Amino acid sequence: MKTKKKIMISLLIVAGAIVGLALFTGKSSGAGTYQLAMAKAERNAINNSVTATGTVEPVVKVEVGTQVSGIIDKIYVDFNSVVTKGQLIAEMDKVNLQAELISKEADLASSKTEFEYQEKNYARSKMLHEKQLISDTDFETATYNYERAKSSYDRNLSDMTKVRRNLQYAIITSPIDGVVINRAVEEGQTVAAGFSTPTLFTIANDLTQMRVIADVDEADIGQVEEGQNVKFAVDAYPNDVFEGKVTQVRLEAVVTSNVVTYEVVISAYNPDLKLKPGLTANVTIYTLERPDVLTIPGKALRFVPDENILETMQLSVAKEEQTTAPGKKIVWQKVGGTLQPKVITTGVSSLNVTEVIDGLSDGEEIVLELVSTASATSAAPGNSFMMGPRPPGGGPR
Repeated sequence: MKTKKKIMISLLIVAGAIVGLALFTGKSSGAGTYQLAMAKAERNAINNSVTATGTVEPVVKVEVGTQVSGIIDKIYVDFNSVVTKGQLIAEMDKVNLQAELISKEADLASSKTEFEYQEKNYARSKMLHEKQLISDTDFETATYNYERAKSSYDRNLSDMTKVRRNLQYAIITSPIDGVVINRAVEEGQTVAAGFSTPTLFTIANDLTQMRVIADVDEADIGQVEEGQNVKFAVDAYPNDVFEGKVTQVRLEAVVTSNVVTYEVVISAYNPDLKLKPGLTANVTIYTLERPDVLTIPGKALRFVPDENILETMQLSVAKEEQTTAPGKKIVWQKVGGTLQPKVITTGVSSLNVTEVIDGLSDGEEIVLELVSTASATSAAPGNSFMMGPRPPGGGPR
């Protein structure tokens, strides 16, 4: 019994020693273990972009209508018909217009005859009046009849011009070269040209040259300028990416449900005619493009040396330079056992990288941050006792 008791005491002493050694090791080495994370200056592309949605439209789109009322007699084109400038595309019924033309021609001929008669009578009365062979009353009557006949003749000339033009309007031709993208009437349909001209056809000039009218939010419009590159996609071709350029930033605001947007016009080359009028485009406007610049992580600019921690790593810190000039920043480099500051000139930033204009060369190393290794060691399996006291409730540490 005494032997067993001695063995138990010895085992307890050994176990206590092991636990004590583990606790001592955790307190001495688990806390305050750090290492420097380094980063290299590398050449990368910096891009900033703005996203928006828009609608694909032809660059030139003309709505063809008629200025006279009547019945559509003939239609010579259909949807997707290719037309040239001046080509006959439809005709109105001309019966009423031709009848009106005949009536106006008769009125014009009558007024012309009356005008010529009164003109001769006026000339004769004027000569006789100058010789005092007729009274003033007779001369005034002749003058009055002459002027009234002249006004009637001029009015009929004007009516004839209008009737002839209306007859020409009954022949509808294409005003541009292009493609018919909409036909709004059928043969035999009656159209009424009142206060507004009814649209018969919509013709797009050149479908190989399209544009996107994008609605850009007011928070982003300040970054958008003419000439910026654009990429966009449409749902009809989800695997294709189309390219374009900003050609116009319109100044008029569009307010929809208290949301303010501005229209941005984007040109788009469409050689294979995939882009169709009316498609919805998901647009990315590249407001900043630097394809090949020297960059560093933005975190390196925020690094501030902790002399107490670095002293435990047997590293010293050189005196930091003062930087007050715009664009000047401090980064730190490890030179032997010393952290030395270096003044650099920075440019634009995007996401987590910053452009370096001057002060660093490609591949040069800088300090990124101090990384504690204690948390990684403490989280290793079998070292749960190094993670501090248990939380309330007796759950895992």
